[in-house]
Amino acid sequence: MILAIDTATRWTGLALHDGSAVIAEHGWRSTNTQTVEVAPSIERMLARAAVPAESLKGIAVALGPGSYTGLRIGLGLAKGMALAHQTPLIGVPTLDIVAAALPQMPGALVVIAEAGRRRITAGIYAWQAAQGWQAPDLPSNTTWEVLLEQLEPPAVLTGEIAPRAMKQIRAAGKGLRAVRAVDRVRRAGYLAEVGWQRLRKGMVDNAAELTPIYLREP
Repeated sequence: MILAIDTATRWTGLALHDGSAVIAEHGWRSTNTQTVEVAPSIERMLARAAVPAESLKGIAVALGPGSYTGLRIGLGLAKGMALAHQTPLIGVPTLDIVAAALPQMPGALVVIAEAGRRRITAGIYAWQAAQGWQAPDLPSNTTWEVLLEQLEPPAVLTGEIAPRAMKQIRAAGKGLRAVRAVDRVRRAGYLAEVGWQRLRKGMVDNAAELTPIYLREP
C-alpha cells in the first residue's frame, strides 16, 4: 500500500493505492488551513482502510512547484512518516501529477498551477510513446497574459485555471482550448499511481535529503 500526499497549492489531496487500484482518495480546496487539516485526514483515511502507517510500502509526495508553506507542510509530514517507519519516499513534481491523468492529444499540453499574486506556474509537455507526457524543460513562473501570447494552437491547457483565466483564453482568439474542469483536477490518485510505478522500479528518494522544487527563493 502506498500513501499519496499533495499540499503543493490550495488544492489538497490524499490517496491510498494497493498496487492494482486506488482504494481511497480525498481532495479539497484548503484556505490556509493545511497545517491542521492534513495530518488528521491522513489518520482517518488510514483508519477507514484499516492500514497501519507502519505497514505502508511507500509514500508519494507532491514535490513542487507550489506554495512555499504548502510544500513544507506536505513534504515535512511525508518525510516524518518515512523516517519514523523506514518507509520509502517518492517525490513527484506537481505538474507531472496533472499530466499523468490525460491521454495523448494533438499538440503540446500546458499544465498550470497557481503561483500567487496573480502569477502562474506553467509547464509545457510533449507526448512520448513509451512514457506518456514528458516535460523537456523546467516549468516557469509567468502570467496569463505572457503565456497566452506565446502559445499557438493546437496547445491544450489543463490544471488550475480560474474562471477569469478561462475568459482570457477565449479572448485570446487563438483557438486554444482547456480540457474539461473535471479533468483539470490534480488528483492524488494519480500521484499514488506514479509513486507506485516508481517504487516498483526502485526510483525512491533519500528522505533526509529530499527538498521541494522552488522556482525562486522563498
